[in-house]
Amino acid sequence: MSATPITKETYLEWYRSMYLMRKFEEKAGQLYGQQKIRGFCHLYIGQEAVMAGTISATRPEDSVITSYRDHAQALAKGVSANACMAELYGKITGCSKGKGGSMHFFSKEHRMMGGHGIVGGQIPLGAGIAFAEKYLGTDNVNVCFMGDGAVRQGSLNETFNMAMLWKLPVIFVCENNGYAMGTSVKRTTNMEDIYKIGLAFDMPSMPVDGMDPVAVHTAMDEAVQRARAGEGPTFLEIRTYRYKGHSMSDPAKYRTKEELESYKDRDPVLSTKHAILENKYADEEWFNKVESEVKQIVDDAVKFAEESPYPSVEELYQDIYVQEDYPFIMD
Repeated sequence: MSATPITKETYLEWYRSMYLMRKFEEKAGQLYGQQKIRGFCHLYIGQEAVMAGTISATRPEDSVITSYRDHAQALAKGVSANACMAELYGKITGCSKGKGGSMHFFSKEHRMMGGHGIVGGQIPLGAGIAFAEKYLGTDNVNVCFMGDGAVRQGSLNETFNMAMLWKLPVIFVCENNGYAMGTSVKRTTNMEDIYKIGLAFDMPSMPVDGMDPVAVHTAMDEAVQRARAGEGPTFLEIRTYRYKGHSMSDPAKYRTKEELESYKDRDPVLSTKHAILENKYADEEWFNKVESEVKQIVDDAVKFAEESPYPSVEELYQDIYVQEDYPFIMD
């Protein structure tokens, strides 16, 4: 039985959140081209259903940790578009005080435990957060995202072993968008079913259609229930697709236009809109209202970022050490 059933409100919130992710990322790409955003910038366009289904199946107290494609995770966890855009601009009002930039969004308040620039570096950290939750006696879970390239890191095997041994409340998610930078999964392994890696540890593991928020929600809901019940981790290979290159500097010439178009036919934002209209959950007037509100949120975020100050030189010496009795993430 589903702990968090899918309702009309679920569909409406999916559309709101995915439309915000899409428009925020499109604006980020535009601003990067104008050199308003510098450094690295990895867009999430096409993968929105993964976060939509994850958030609807989890609670605000549950934490998320991910790699450097992290803008949508922060937005989905409730970090404001203002704080996210300001971070892209390197401003002090950003969610990481302008020190992290695109790859290092963080918010303790919203349980967004960071984007991480080291490939696979977040995998053992996700298990560590789950260990802290278990140690402190909560029933919170951690959702640890990684790309299909990161699963080749040795730390994944060590982490999977410990997570199963200690039955940690962590859900490992491989967002398999088909390419590790520009190298396809087919060129890196003779076993393309990435979820099968988890089976070697007797970890419940399965593939999931990442272009469908219903499929993501259903799989995530089952994994969350298992984790809260003390039954340990799950490994989900969520098969999705990014419409843009690996980063803003990637022209993505390693794939065909036909391949790209085949996935655009399954665009999660458009398919969710179609489902809402088909089920008569909302009409075009509602969509116009939501889309107008989202565009205003993004425009306001740009204005906020433009007008915010850069960090002072003194900020270089702040946030270096944590001075607490127990330097965990929990209060």
